[in-house]
Amino acid sequence: MSRGFLKPVHHEINISGHLPPETVKGLCRMLRRAVRTALDTEGVSVPCRVDILLTDDEHIHAINLAQRGVDRPTDVLSFPFNALTPEAFDPAGCERDPATGRIFLGDMVIDVSQCRRQAAELGHSREREISYLAVHSVLHLLGYDHVDEGEDKRLMRFHEELVMDRLGLTDY
Repeated sequence: MSRGFLKPVHHEINISGHLPPETVKGLCRMLRRAVRTALDTEGVSVPCRVDILLTDDEHIHAINLAQRGVDRPTDVLSFPFNALTPEAFDPAGCERDPATGRIFLGDMVIDVSQCRRQAAELGHSREREISYLAVHSVLHLLGYDHVDEGEDKRLMRFHEELVMDRLGLTDY
């Protein structure tokens, strides 16, 4: 009797930054683990591509102003490539990279300076904070939102907690 194993999905996660290379390099492993865990938890079983830009207050402020009309820095920005439905990932109709066949999920921009401040303010590790920001952004790329205090926000928070628990980075 043979035992079948699921073949792991190989997602492409590109990370760049406006920061010293040693800062970016130290965060890459954490970010890739967080993104892959979020995609796995959400049942994304086809190869996808996610691009991450690590930056500082000044650069994210400029992006936030240009893209959203919001004149202040923020911790993370998400730019989905497809209009997806929460809890119902469907690769049909998604934009794909013609060279690799991977689905373009979108881009995220993370302010590493804000991440450090928030980790200190909230009393948890930088690893937990940057992982949370990446998970939060992946869920946006998959169609989740938290515009109001209603059901959409509760659903997104529930899924964030599921992923953070799988990462072993919960608050409790």
